[in-house]
Amino acid sequence: MKNNYTTKGRSLLFSMVFSCLLPLFTHAVQELQIHGLITDTSGHPLAGVHVMVEATKKGVVSNFDGSYSITASTGDTLVFSALGFVRQTVTIKNGTAVNVQLEEDITQLDTVTLNAGYYTVKDRERTGSIAKIAAKTIEQQPVNNPMAAMQGHLAGVNIVQTTGVPGGGYQIDIRGKNFINGGTDPLFIVDGVPYGGQSLESTLVSSGINRGNVSPLNAIDPLDIERIEVLKDADATAIYGSRGANGVVLITTKKGRAGKTKVSASLSTTIGQVPRFMELMNTQQYLEVAREGVVNDGFGAFLENPAFDFIWPSLKTWDQNRYTDWQKELIGGTACRNKVQVSVSGGTVQTQFLVSGNYQKETTVFPGDGNYQRMSGRSHLTHHSKDERFTISLSTNYSIEDNKLPRQDFTVLAYRLQPNAPALYHENGDLNWEDSTWDNPLASLEQKYRAQSNTFIAQMNLSYSLTNNLELRSNFGYTNNQMESYRVFPSKARRPNLNLDASSSSFDINTSSRDSWIIEPQLNWKQQYGALAINVLLGSTFQKQSEQNLVQTARGFSSNSLLFNLSAARTIEVFRDNNSDYNYQAVFGRVNLNYRDKYILNLTGRRDGSSRFGPGKQFGNFGAVGLAWLFSEEGLFQNSAFLSFGKLRGSYGITGSDNIGDYRFLSTYSITGFDYNGVSALEPTGVFNPNFGWESNKKLEVALELGFFNDAIRLNTAWYQNRSSNQLIGMPLAGTTGFNSLVANFDATVENTGLEIDFRTTNIQSKHFNWSSTFNLTVPKNKLVRFPDLENSAFANRYRIGEALTSVPLYQSLGVDPDTGLYQFEDYNNDGNISALDDKQWFEDLAPEFYGGLGNTLSYKNLSLDLFFQFKKQKAFNYLNAGAMVGFRQNAPIQLFDRWQNPGDSNPIQRASGLARYPGVSEAEGFQRESNAAVSDASFIRLRNVSLTYKVPKSLSKGFDMNLYLQGQNLFVITNYEGPDPEQASFEILPPLRQVTLGLQLNF
Repeated sequence: MKNNYTTKGRSLLFSMVFSCLLPLFTHAVQELQIHGLITDTSGHPLAGVHVMVEATKKGVVSNFDGSYSITASTGDTLVFSALGFVRQTVTIKNGTAVNVQLEEDITQLDTVTLNAGYYTVKDRERTGSIAKIAAKTIEQQPVNNPMAAMQGHLAGVNIVQTTGVPGGGYQIDIRGKNFINGGTDPLFIVDGVPYGGQSLESTLVSSGINRGNVSPLNAIDPLDIERIEVLKDADATAIYGSRGANGVVLITTKKGRAGKTKVSASLSTTIGQVPRFMELMNTQQYLEVAREGVVNDGFGAFLENPAFDFIWPSLKTWDQNRYTDWQKELIGGTACRNKVQVSVSGGTVQTQFLVSGNYQKETTVFPGDGNYQRMSGRSHLTHHSKDERFTISLSTNYSIEDNKLPRQDFTVLAYRLQPNAPALYHENGDLNWEDSTWDNPLASLEQKYRAQSNTFIAQMNLSYSLTNNLELRSNFGYTNNQMESYRVFPSKARRPNLNLDASSSSFDINTSSRDSWIIEPQLNWKQQYGALAINVLLGSTFQKQSEQNLVQTARGFSSNSLLFNLSAARTIEVFRDNNSDYNYQAVFGRVNLNYRDKYILNLTGRRDGSSRFGPGKQFGNFGAVGLAWLFSEEGLFQNSAFLSFGKLRGSYGITGSDNIGDYRFLSTYSITGFDYNGVSALEPTGVFNPNFGWESNKKLEVALELGFFNDAIRLNTAWYQNRSSNQLIGMPLAGTTGFNSLVANFDATVENTGLEIDFRTTNIQSKHFNWSSTFNLTVPKNKLVRFPDLENSAFANRYRIGEALTSVPLYQSLGVDPDTGLYQFEDYNNDGNISALDDKQWFEDLAPEFYGGLGNTLSYKNLSLDLFFQFKKQKAFNYLNAGAMVGFRQNAPIQLFDRWQNPGDSNPIQRASGLARYPGVSEAEGFQRESNAAVSDASFIRLRNVSLTYKVPKSLSKGFDMNLYLQGQNLFVITNYEGPDPEQASFEILPPLRQVTLGLQLNF
């Protein structure tokens, strides 16, 4: 019995094991290695497509050439998915080769994920106002600075280039100027790390070229950028608290993708020129008004006096028939920029990497060998654990900038130098001083200016999924920006008759640095309860920024060859020696509720702590609420062939500002730059006042987003109102107090309102030909709503209730008095005198009345063409603001030739004056420069960008991806403005250049 039982038991055990192993054996036998190629409808390979076995959830990612390989079984279903393409499923039947062609999903493309800073959100589900510009648009523009690539493309974002000099800065405001004494600079975030957008340059060193505005954003190569998002309303910016009062600019750089290792190279050459020259008086016209001015001043007899030869050589000793177009001589050159960039990227599903480097060199349109160089290297590494719970990403960016320019911007000389001025050089090549009768403009080439910057940005992000619904994350960032700039003024750069030696030479040097680190731990929880999705984010911020700035001037050298050696100077004066620390701490949170994918509530809050306020005032609370209703998901519209998307959203919240500088609540002192008995002197610059606190910016927005005909037409409109109060203003103090001003909170309110329209259409979409258009329009309005007792304050002659902060008070010009030939002005108080306090009652707003852009993209097979027009309706100061009278020892615009000459004349320009000795002539000219006559229409339509790209067939490129492109920037401007550039509106600074680029892009 025992043996029989044992035998039966063994048989039973064997049967059980066999029955358990049979399915596994059968499955193993049926497993197949599936492979294939994934392409789009045009046959181009698609990399990064996720291929997943639906039953096992195992997946791979397609390689750079679109190929993939995955283990599956007969009867399994493969799921192919990629952002921007329709999800596709394929059931495995017979064979191991499965090739798939994915179709573009227009709806999905319009609902891409947006970066909102601490979280991401789908475009269709966002409750806040977020504008975006993608890498494709950025790459089509031959620009050095990310802000240049944004100009005109984003509604509510107004960007102006301040100079055409390489390495120069930009002014940016997002939805207007909010604070009376504050700037408009937004918060810049680069890959999650705050980045100081303020220049480290000193105006004491750079005057004449960059005006102390060397943009730190030049360190970021636009070709390295994946996308830029701009956060505008309270819902989008409140999570940044006080730092988001003026908006937030999020810059995301490119990262590696899983797939075959990819090598990309880009080479380009750009040439640039000044696009517009002013029409100035020629030699005979200039000499006519100059002689007339001397006679009008009662010094006509001196024209025959030999002693007058040296005082006014252009009328006496210089060639009276000579003519030089100084615009062509001084700013009429051709700037050249050569640029090369190489990147290597790739990786597996778990680990992706990217390494890139670039170099560029750009010359100027000025005479001489001035140039700007930039070298940078960047790396990014992302790794996911096999179970995808742990993720780490590391990125670094290091750049070196070397800007060597003449100390002086030649633009102002190009407009003012007398047309019969002597030749620049003698025949032997030496500078021509014409017997010391003039200051040769090229002498400034000896006055060297150089700015060297080193920028390092490092970021690390760690995340770990504690559960499927709970993620712990932390962001670490560090930035270091160093700048050293100098200007040299050697004695040989001055007229020989001054008999100066090296003891009169000077060397000014600015040494500045800015360090910042940030740590942001975060906890993210999400849960689905039936039709309700909940997403909760909690986090905190710890940030510290340190800045050092030292400005010195050395004088009295024994030799010009020792100018760069401070120890060789007789005297060294310290004009500025600042060391400041800024500490910032915060806690923040976000709760997002999404019911049935059509009712969305977003709550954000932040408590900020800033070292810029005194005890008891250091913390502020900020928050916002955002709502969205996707009414296109209602049953009434779900099957509509006309309306494919509809969303109504709104937001309200409060952000703050501590943008007043460091230590303003303390008593502060500065070095005067002068010695007192050999001891450096200090002077008080700030008075103790711990009572001022946070500025407040209340933001309201209502928006409607619509999509028609399967989103072939998208129309987004938004109305906003921002009210900024509790203004931090430097209240002027009497000189007897020993201080210039006292920082305090004023119960003043500034209001910004506006309408934004963003319109996008897909006009034609076929196999070979595609055409799409974009249009954006912003209609802003700024005004001072409240300022108690303004009329009795120190700001009475600067601001007015109901007027914009960008409005300037002006005299009201009444033209030229036909009897005296002098400008006349409205005497508002009828006291018989014209004064700034009582008679500057005419206000002109110099901010745009509206602005926007219009773009079109057309492609036919391998050829694509992009055109983008920028437009603005605005007013600006005209040539009269730079000079409203002729007769001085300088040239002038041809419009000033139409001057008063005899009693009874009704010409628009007052009488000529050479020495300003006629009674009242100088005062009248000064009043006219600050009158409404000096403001005119500066509206324009600019062809900002043209890009023509040809994708070379692989049969010709030997299997490589090769693109040839021709790009143009600032090609022409349609405007009635009589000046160099209607947007910059300056007669002293080099205008933005017209640029044409030829380039080649290769992918291996």
